[in-house]
Amino acid sequence: MKLPAKVFIFLTAVLVSSCKRNTPAVKHADISGAGQTLDRWHRAAARADFDTYFSLMDDEAVFVGTDSSEVWTKAAFMQFAKPYFERGKAWTFIPLHRNLYSDGTHSGIVWFDETLDTWMGICRGSGVLVRKDDIWLIKHFVLSLTVPNEKITEVISVLQRDSTVNR
Repeated sequence: MKLPAKVFIFLTAVLVSSCKRNTPAVKHADISGAGQTLDRWHRAAARADFDTYFSLMDDEAVFVGTDSSEVWTKAAFMQFAKPYFERGKAWTFIPLHRNLYSDGTHSGIVWFDETLDTWMGICRGSGVLVRKDDIWLIKHFVLSLTVPNEKITEVISVLQRDSTVNR
């Protein structure tokens, strides 16, 4: 029996759509929970609350700082940061804007980018959070300086003169 083209296309579409995984999208509350973790993390640094700050990072977390040499494991970053926290003043990064992203599944992974007001001026934070035991933890964080496009030539010139820049 030969099917008309329209019927064949319709049945093919139904078959293909039924083969897709029926995975519900990540709920908005789940994503906002990731944002709440980031907010708590930034507040903990501003209050120099070492224990809270590092409890919000996954054990396998990586922190990438603004200097090209700054790629720290959680343990190394804890060691670096401890003197700042012990003085009662770590750093204050105030989120101005944040985008949270998910692949639409319950995979427990969210990635983000955010604009931060810092002592260095406006910076960008970006990274990945993972959900473990219903808690969002920071898995990877990258802090970067923002450079206005009209100033990039000046910045490049300074970096080229600075022999300490690692490439």
